Amino acid sequence: MRAAVLLALLSLCACNAHGPVEVELFGDTMGTQFSVKLAVSDIDVNADRLQQEIEGSLAEVEQMMSTFVPDSEISRFNDNLTTEWQEASEEFCSSVEKAQVLSMLTGGAFDITVGPLVNLWGFGPGEIIDEPPADESVSAILQLVGYNHLQTDCSRPALRKNIAELVLDMSAFGKGYAVDRIADWLDVAGFDDYLVEVGGELRLGGHNASGQMWAIGIETPVADQRRPHTVIRLTDTAVATSGDYRNYFEADGERYSHTIDTRTGRPVTHSLASVTVIDDKGYRADALATALLVMGPEKGMELARREDLAVLFLLRRESGIDERSTPAFEQLRST
Repeated sequence: MRAAVLLALLSLCACNAHGPVEVELFGDTMGTQFSVKLAVSDIDVNADRLQQEIEGSLAEVEQMMSTFVPDSEISRFNDNLTTEWQEASEEFCSSVEKAQVLSMLTGGAFDITVGPLVNLWGFGPGEIIDEPPADESVSAILQLVGYNHLQTDCSRPALRKNIAELVLDMSAFGKGYAVDRIADWLDVAGFDDYLVEVGGELRLGGHNASGQMWAIGIETPVADQRRPHTVIRLTDTAVATSGDYRNYFEADGERYSHTIDTRTGRPVTHSLASVTVIDDKGYRADALATALLVMGPEKGMELARREDLAVLFLLRRESGIDERSTPAFEQLRST
């Protein structure tokens, strides 16, 4: 596949010597897909080498943060049932520290210790359920979660959990972190114009092959449709969206979303269907989109305005989808 992409790239460049063309590289990663679009004009661009570099960088992120990789750094930390300090790589420790900062900012609405609750509610890699767990089970698992039970000391670097059974799940951080890693590498490699996407999280640089800012569609939060609610043109930024309309189950007329609030141990139940965050960093946009969805339309908007975040809320109403946005988002939309 990579050879075919390379041949296509060289052919396109030869036919469009007077202007850039858009080339896309894609593949699988982190249980989802990635794509990288580049606007290039150099016929010497080696797409095969780019594909290898991108895949290698994404594999390194998986080896740090994927709980589906048995010997990943996060899996080893989770499997070690000790409250002693555990050695960590500088990059992994720094990533956990960044996540902890966001947990404090959001009052625990974003929390990388949420994994046991996600599993309990049937949204993890284990058994799928069709009815909510018992209150006693939720209460028991709640005793094993909480970002305040996790410590970092990146001067060593090392991590420590105050509860031996504490486990980390960075799925609401890792995809955003991955797009940052790829975008930063492209910047260093001299690529100015790109769109990096991993599982729906985006990082943008420069312009597309037509010389315009990248057009980003924000999806209408309806389970059985895929159509844009709005389109916004952006550059040199990151975009992440969290929603409750794809991954859920229903029981006795109640809808249970995969978005779990670690403060209650239960899925969110408010009317907020999706949150889109635009931020300089992909990992922040990823985590904040999750946190604001957990917080709900009122408290989430309060935090977004206080922190001057560019955020679009889409709420589910009987009459359809209602939109709310922050001044920072509207400023970008009008650019």
